[in-house]
Amino acid sequence: MANITIPDNAPFNAEQRQWLGDFLSKAFAQNATAAVVGDPVPITILVGSQTGNTEALGKKLSKKLSKSNFIPNVVDMASYEVGNLASEKHVLVMTSTYGDGEAPDNANDLHTWIRSEAATSLAGVKFSVFGMGDSEYPDFNQCAKEFQEAFIKLGAEQITDPVYCDVEYDDDYKSWETSIINILGAAAPSVADDEEEEDGFTKKNPFGADITKNFNLNDLSSARETHHVEFSLEGSDLAYEAGDALGVYPQNDEQLVDEILKNLPFNTNTEVPAAIGKGEVSFREALLSHYDITSLNKGLVEKWSARSGSPYLRSLVESGSKEALDDFMWGRGLVDLVCDHPADYGDAEELLEDLKKLQPRLYSISSSPKAHPGEVHLTVGVVRYDSHGRKRGGVCSTYLSDRFEGKQTRVFMHSNTAFRPPVDDSVPMIMCGPGTGVAPFRAFLEEREARGAKGQNWMFFGNPHEKLDYLYQEDFTQWQNNGLLEKMSLAWSRDGQEKVYVQNLMLQEGAQFFEWLQKGAHFYVCGDASRMAKDVDKALHQILEEHGKMSQEEAEAYVKQMKKDKRYARDVY
Repeated sequence: MANITIPDNAPFNAEQRQWLGDFLSKAFAQNATAAVVGDPVPITILVGSQTGNTEALGKKLSKKLSKSNFIPNVVDMASYEVGNLASEKHVLVMTSTYGDGEAPDNANDLHTWIRSEAATSLAGVKFSVFGMGDSEYPDFNQCAKEFQEAFIKLGAEQITDPVYCDVEYDDDYKSWETSIINILGAAAPSVADDEEEEDGFTKKNPFGADITKNFNLNDLSSARETHHVEFSLEGSDLAYEAGDALGVYPQNDEQLVDEILKNLPFNTNTEVPAAIGKGEVSFREALLSHYDITSLNKGLVEKWSARSGSPYLRSLVESGSKEALDDFMWGRGLVDLVCDHPADYGDAEELLEDLKKLQPRLYSISSSPKAHPGEVHLTVGVVRYDSHGRKRGGVCSTYLSDRFEGKQTRVFMHSNTAFRPPVDDSVPMIMCGPGTGVAPFRAFLEEREARGAKGQNWMFFGNPHEKLDYLYQEDFTQWQNNGLLEKMSLAWSRDGQEKVYVQNLMLQEGAQFFEWLQKGAHFYVCGDASRMAKDVDKALHQILEEHGKMSQEEAEAYVKQMKKDKRYARDVY
């Protein structure tokens, strides 16, 4: 702040000169700031989110910008009017990618329009793209990359380079956020870099929950294994709604960790910085609870090859064959590299620098807090398989089925506002969730029962065998008997000569399905994104064309409107 001094020969006494000097100094400083700041900067944040991660970051960014000379507006892409895009000043595109490089459901219309011939010039629009993805998938951040290409093609000007982050996105997000603020900072005062500490238990500060019940829902003779797991939330103040997910931090298999430690070429009895939380932990604990040791990635194989001197790994990396590398990585983990291709790592921290952090798994919650206060339930499909002479399994599913006893499990809540039962209790609801996709619909029905909702409910469920794989049969039978569940359509794919799936039953009952839609029914789908969800979506369009007498274009428009009206929601993975 400028220091203005009043001359001694001015017609004021010493006290008056001091007061006037201070007053003018403050006024000058305020005017100078106003001159630098200028008008507030409008920023539109377009969010494409399938499970809620990107939505949460969009809201976080808006909160940060609103503390300064910005006017942020967070908009769900499904509700954005594309005609407004050309008149925007600053646009931030935040989107995830799911399935086979696909746009999130709420981003699909905008994603399609902006790459079509109907899209208009965006000259004069300044933009930046932030993508969320998983580099383990071949179409890493494909949706975000296509938004980036489309904006450039239409003449928009970049604010910053695009950021395509991996599952560990915190640092990438912070860097992108800082760049946006700094680049537009000529028109706005700086925003404090200090991160606000989130209250309570979060992803960064998970709650240690006790598992109170854990049992297999399948018959013991079934080829499938699905566990119902109940956690106590006592002492956590954690809250959730039907439709949300629970984040679970697993632990690796202790025997696997000990085999890795036994075969490493350096002293493993040492302390290392914690990857989750603060402080230091033993190297063994780091491998047990902080790092991914059950899967391989391209970066790790390349770094390992450089250190191991293995002719096989060197030839694999130098071949440049993605297919050969994928084939090698499938079904292998760190133990395979340590035992079969020893490398010259000098110490524990050196090795950990090349490993990815152990990520939490998100599971759709299968309970309503109204029906089970102080508890949260999950429906977990256990993955087991043999590969390269070893028994392997999903790290989190086998932890919850085999290795949970005597331990507290680190958990946190993950909100999914796009996947909720109807707010209006009189609205009909159709649910489609084969296999573990049944989870959120058990929660939906418990919620509606607790609320005394009068809306009709129709459930589509499927699995291989009725006698072996009918998950939550007692619950569904009871709801059918008391009238809560009006229709239960069951598809058993291995009980007959022909395989029957949920989409087949939808088509068979298409006339009634369309009647429910015409009455305003909400349609929900949960489960596999790559096959089931696509087949169900195709069946939905076919029903509209056949029983609604619509053209293909009219059916597509009907489905788009359902999504905009939040009547068609999918929790797919």
